[in-house]
Amino acid sequence: MIKRIAFTVYPVTDMPRARRFYEEILGLRMARRESHEFEWVEYDLDGGTFALTNLKEGGAPSADAGGSIAFEVQNVDDTIEQLRAKGVRVKLEPLSTPVCRLAVILDSEGNALTLHQVTQPW
Repeated sequence: MIKRIAFTVYPVTDMPRARRFYEEILGLRMARRESHEFEWVEYDLDGGTFALTNLKEGGAPSADAGGSIAFEVQNVDDTIEQLRAKGVRVKLEPLSTPVCRLAVILDSEGNALTLHQVTQPW
């Protein structure tokens, strides 16, 4: 029935501002862009696609409701330090679990993004 996750999508209110955040601050490279009555931008990542849309029916940006994506990084602490220097807001400071290190930041629209670093494979 379900084969794989096709994409994860985040709602945005200001697409140019959101694209600057994801492309210039996080370094994602746009793979596809559609523009009709709304915009849809996709970023292909190893193992999946992350998308942004300003389609109103998609919901409003939120750091407290709905799902959240976790981006795998090489080193959570270094990444947080680099992002903080660029003015990115940190919602949850880096912390360790038995299998990972993680932190949560807020994007330009107010969505929460988890930064994740595997420290002990399952």
